[in-house]
Amino acid sequence: MDSVCTSALGIDLGTSNSAVALAIGTAPARILPLVQSAGPGAVEALPLLPSALYLPHPDEQAPGSFTLPWTGGQDAPVVGRFARSRGALAPDRLVTSAKSWLCNPRVDRTSPILPWQSEAVPASDKVSPLDASTRFLTHLRAAAAHPDPLDWKTTRVVITVPASFDEAARNLTRDAATRSGFDEPLLLEEPLAAFYAWLEHAGDDWRRHVRPGDIVLVCDVGGGTADFSLIAVGEDAGSLALDRISVGEHILLGGDNLDLALAHALRAQLEDSSHPIDDWQFLALIQAAREGKEALFNDPALVEVPVAVPTRSARLFAKTVSTRLERTLLETLALDGFLPLTSPAERPAARTAGGLREFGLNYAADPALSRHLARFLHRSHQNVASSADLQARVASALSSSKHDLLRPTHVLFNGGVFKAAPMRRRVLDLLAGWFGTAPDELAGAEYDLAVARGAAAYGRLLNSGAGVRIRAGTARSYYVGLESTVLAVPGLKPAIKAVCVAPQGMEEGTTATLAEREFGLVVGEPVEFRLFSSTARAGDTTGALVPDAMRDLEETARVETELPPGDGLNEGDIVPVRLVSRVNELGVLELHLRHAETARTWKLEFKVRTT
Repeated sequence: MDSVCTSALGIDLGTSNSAVALAIGTAPARILPLVQSAGPGAVEALPLLPSALYLPHPDEQAPGSFTLPWTGGQDAPVVGRFARSRGALAPDRLVTSAKSWLCNPRVDRTSPILPWQSEAVPASDKVSPLDASTRFLTHLRAAAAHPDPLDWKTTRVVITVPASFDEAARNLTRDAATRSGFDEPLLLEEPLAAFYAWLEHAGDDWRRHVRPGDIVLVCDVGGGTADFSLIAVGEDAGSLALDRISVGEHILLGGDNLDLALAHALRAQLEDSSHPIDDWQFLALIQAAREGKEALFNDPALVEVPVAVPTRSARLFAKTVSTRLERTLLETLALDGFLPLTSPAERPAARTAGGLREFGLNYAADPALSRHLARFLHRSHQNVASSADLQARVASALSSSKHDLLRPTHVLFNGGVFKAAPMRRRVLDLLAGWFGTAPDELAGAEYDLAVARGAAAYGRLLNSGAGVRIRAGTARSYYVGLESTVLAVPGLKPAIKAVCVAPQGMEEGTTATLAEREFGLVVGEPVEFRLFSSTARAGDTTGALVPDAMRDLEETARVETELPPGDGLNEGDIVPVRLVSRVNELGVLELHLRHAETARTWKLEFKVRTT
């Protein structure tokens, strides 16, 4: 940004709920009230904006029913709490979990596919995951500047994403932000934002809670995703320093899965009472179960809450059938179903292979968060073991680890799921069973607001240059696939090799050149590059070769382009190039192909995989 920033806006673009915080000057970040529709002709200001978009029937509302203070008398998209509650009555007109769709490589995330499989909304009125995210961010931008306008030229904007988001999902998030009017927004990993919020809450006393050699597990489970990160505490010139050393895989497992489990249990209760529930009503029951769950989690004094779903008739919503969601059922499903006391050797169950699979969100096949956590700590152990630098930084924690799981000394909880104290206690009990003693809990977090507050605190830190910064860089190591030059053998498909172009932890504003290797580049014709990544190979340096990319790495995206030949080159020529990677100041990974003789450079553009 050209202007000197004096304020910072932090945006938590959540799967279930979004929040915004503002830090002005050196003042602590504060949560902003978000104006949203409360119904036809009514608005309300709440700290959270449910990430829900309702697409009403043309005859469902009179013009001017859903205006907002900044729309000049025009109807705004129906987003927020009313959208979610209205959608519980007409679930086939409700768009939710757009963030989960945004990182789904099995669909075209720029095509109008939502609400998914809805027959009530015409194809021409549906929206893409990118469109839905854009509408949420557009609303958040306007609500943040109401009623007190913001000077966007001096406001640094930080938008959070899961640490497990790959480059494709990050770029789509950035695209949605740009389309919403944000200029050069920064992306920050959600677990890091939660830790920045804890640092702000603890103040100068944070150094009393951790010491060199400690490892903090940030356990972030929200509405749609489970996100794990490890932050190591070390020393730098006699002062405590923080380094993010490991991030988890992208796991579609969170509050949405619990809502679905509750809905199945409630459906059984209703059908036992001679109230059969059809598929349309079941969609409404999921929304009702979510509201009941949140009511019980938010008020520990409640023993049960009523749950009602509509029935169809000539009047569309003539009446409802109801049952009750009891706390005992909620805690049984939440604890025994999602956080069972598993052994440290257990891993998530693999998805059963099938000849045909229905497209949709790629939810985790195993709902037991415990097994996913064990897998993460095992992969983190592998990641640390692959790097001599990381081994030196966490030697004490590594020596006390068991079962090839990296042992955390502290836990910071984040996400709406952990607003329930029994869920936090179960994670601590689980880790105590694996390692002999429970890690310390870093208390003081606002489980559904910490990410927004931490994002604003991070932006303020960048503005002032004062404060403790977590050294992170790229969460993954990135690799480009190489076409094999081996002799063809009938019936044998050669393995795809890959070369590391950006090692894990590569920081913003830095460049790496593969000076020792030259590659042949075809110009003037369409070419495709395959981008791979890994969260468990911290020891790989720029230029490291992986013999079998499909076995050892995760394919992240495709780079598709036609590179113009330029002067002195012809279509189809193969020219010698060197690879140059750069992580720019916004955290965007750039790949450049530099002609060895002329220094001409071609920049590779990422195209999101849709298959």
